[in-house]
Amino acid sequence: MHISSQFDSGNIEVVSAQSPDDIRLTIPNDNQSEFAQWFHFRLVGETFVTHTMTIGNLAKSAYPEGWKGYNVLASYDRQTWFRIPSEFDGDNLTFSLTLEQPSVYFAYFIPYSYERHLDLVHDAQMSLLCEHKFLGLTLDGRDMSLLVIGEETPEKKKVWITARQHPGETMAEWCAEGIIYRLLDEQDGLARQLLDNAVFYIVPNMNPDGSARGHLRTNAVGTNLNREWATPSQEKSPEVLYVLNAMSEIGVDMYLDLHGDEALPYNFVAGSEGNPSYNDTIKMLENTFKDALLNATPEFQDEFGYDKDEPGKANLTVASNAVGEKFKCMAYTVEMPFKDNANVPDDIYGWSVQRSRQLGEDLLIGVNAVVKKLKASDK
Repeated sequence: MHISSQFDSGNIEVVSAQSPDDIRLTIPNDNQSEFAQWFHFRLVGETFVTHTMTIGNLAKSAYPEGWKGYNVLASYDRQTWFRIPSEFDGDNLTFSLTLEQPSVYFAYFIPYSYERHLDLVHDAQMSLLCEHKFLGLTLDGRDMSLLVIGEETPEKKKVWITARQHPGETMAEWCAEGIIYRLLDEQDGLARQLLDNAVFYIVPNMNPDGSARGHLRTNAVGTNLNREWATPSQEKSPEVLYVLNAMSEIGVDMYLDLHGDEALPYNFVAGSEGNPSYNDTIKMLENTFKDALLNATPEFQDEFGYDKDEPGKANLTVASNAVGEKFKCMAYTVEMPFKDNANVPDDIYGWSVQRSRQLGEDLLIGVNAVVKKLKASDK
């Protein structure tokens, strides 16, 4: 029996693995950080034998509430990921699998590798509709990439989308992939209409270092990028610095920041009600966007989500608040579940790659509902 995590986004620590019926594991922290939640490992064992694993010390994890009602993901081929019934006692997550093949992978959510990210960026740039721009290097020396989709002309609105500031929230990049490929589909009428009215600036992975390192929430030096948008720095958060500089140069008329939530089993959005510049126009745009999405798919809802900030009390280090305030535009954080969508549950797969991609495609219906109403930036 062998357990390993020495691969892209791998993360686990073996406490003991002497017997298949009692494998004890823990989750290492993100580098230079107290955050711990993401796991991704490979088990080589004996076929037709039940292997029982317990991940311990989870009361001290980043989001203990995230383990309640959560079922571990597993895959034999790294393509199809299925859920394993799991039990959480407040500190330990226990799950069992009778192996059908000698080697199996487990993960907190379906991984999105750095290699796949590079494939996405370079496949997209082959379209005549897309230009790939290099923004700079991360602290570990990886590329920060921006995809510009649509022909840039002065009258078009500028829609920005970022994903995966928190690297363990891989559903965000799967969602971005759905957005990108719908926009690049020249036979898709909605995409064609959108590109007549807007140019899309998409950063499909804001945190390549954390992604490859197997972090939940931080970059190479333990920085939570979604708390860096007020004063990003080359030393701690060059990823945010590059993107914010590009936004300042180009302008922003609408912004979506894609994320995943550990605890809430729903898809929802969080607006910028607490921003000093929040007004009735932005509220109208938000409601129009939400209404369009509610009509488009049962995967979206507006009953469960985060508490709204009081007027003037927004945390302006958070991306959607900071961008919304700086550019006086509609800005939303989009959240997807690690667990499942409780309104449309799927016991076998839970929230999945296919559903993340499809939500990305559907988000463009919401964008299309508001794009002509957006106030053009000064840039």
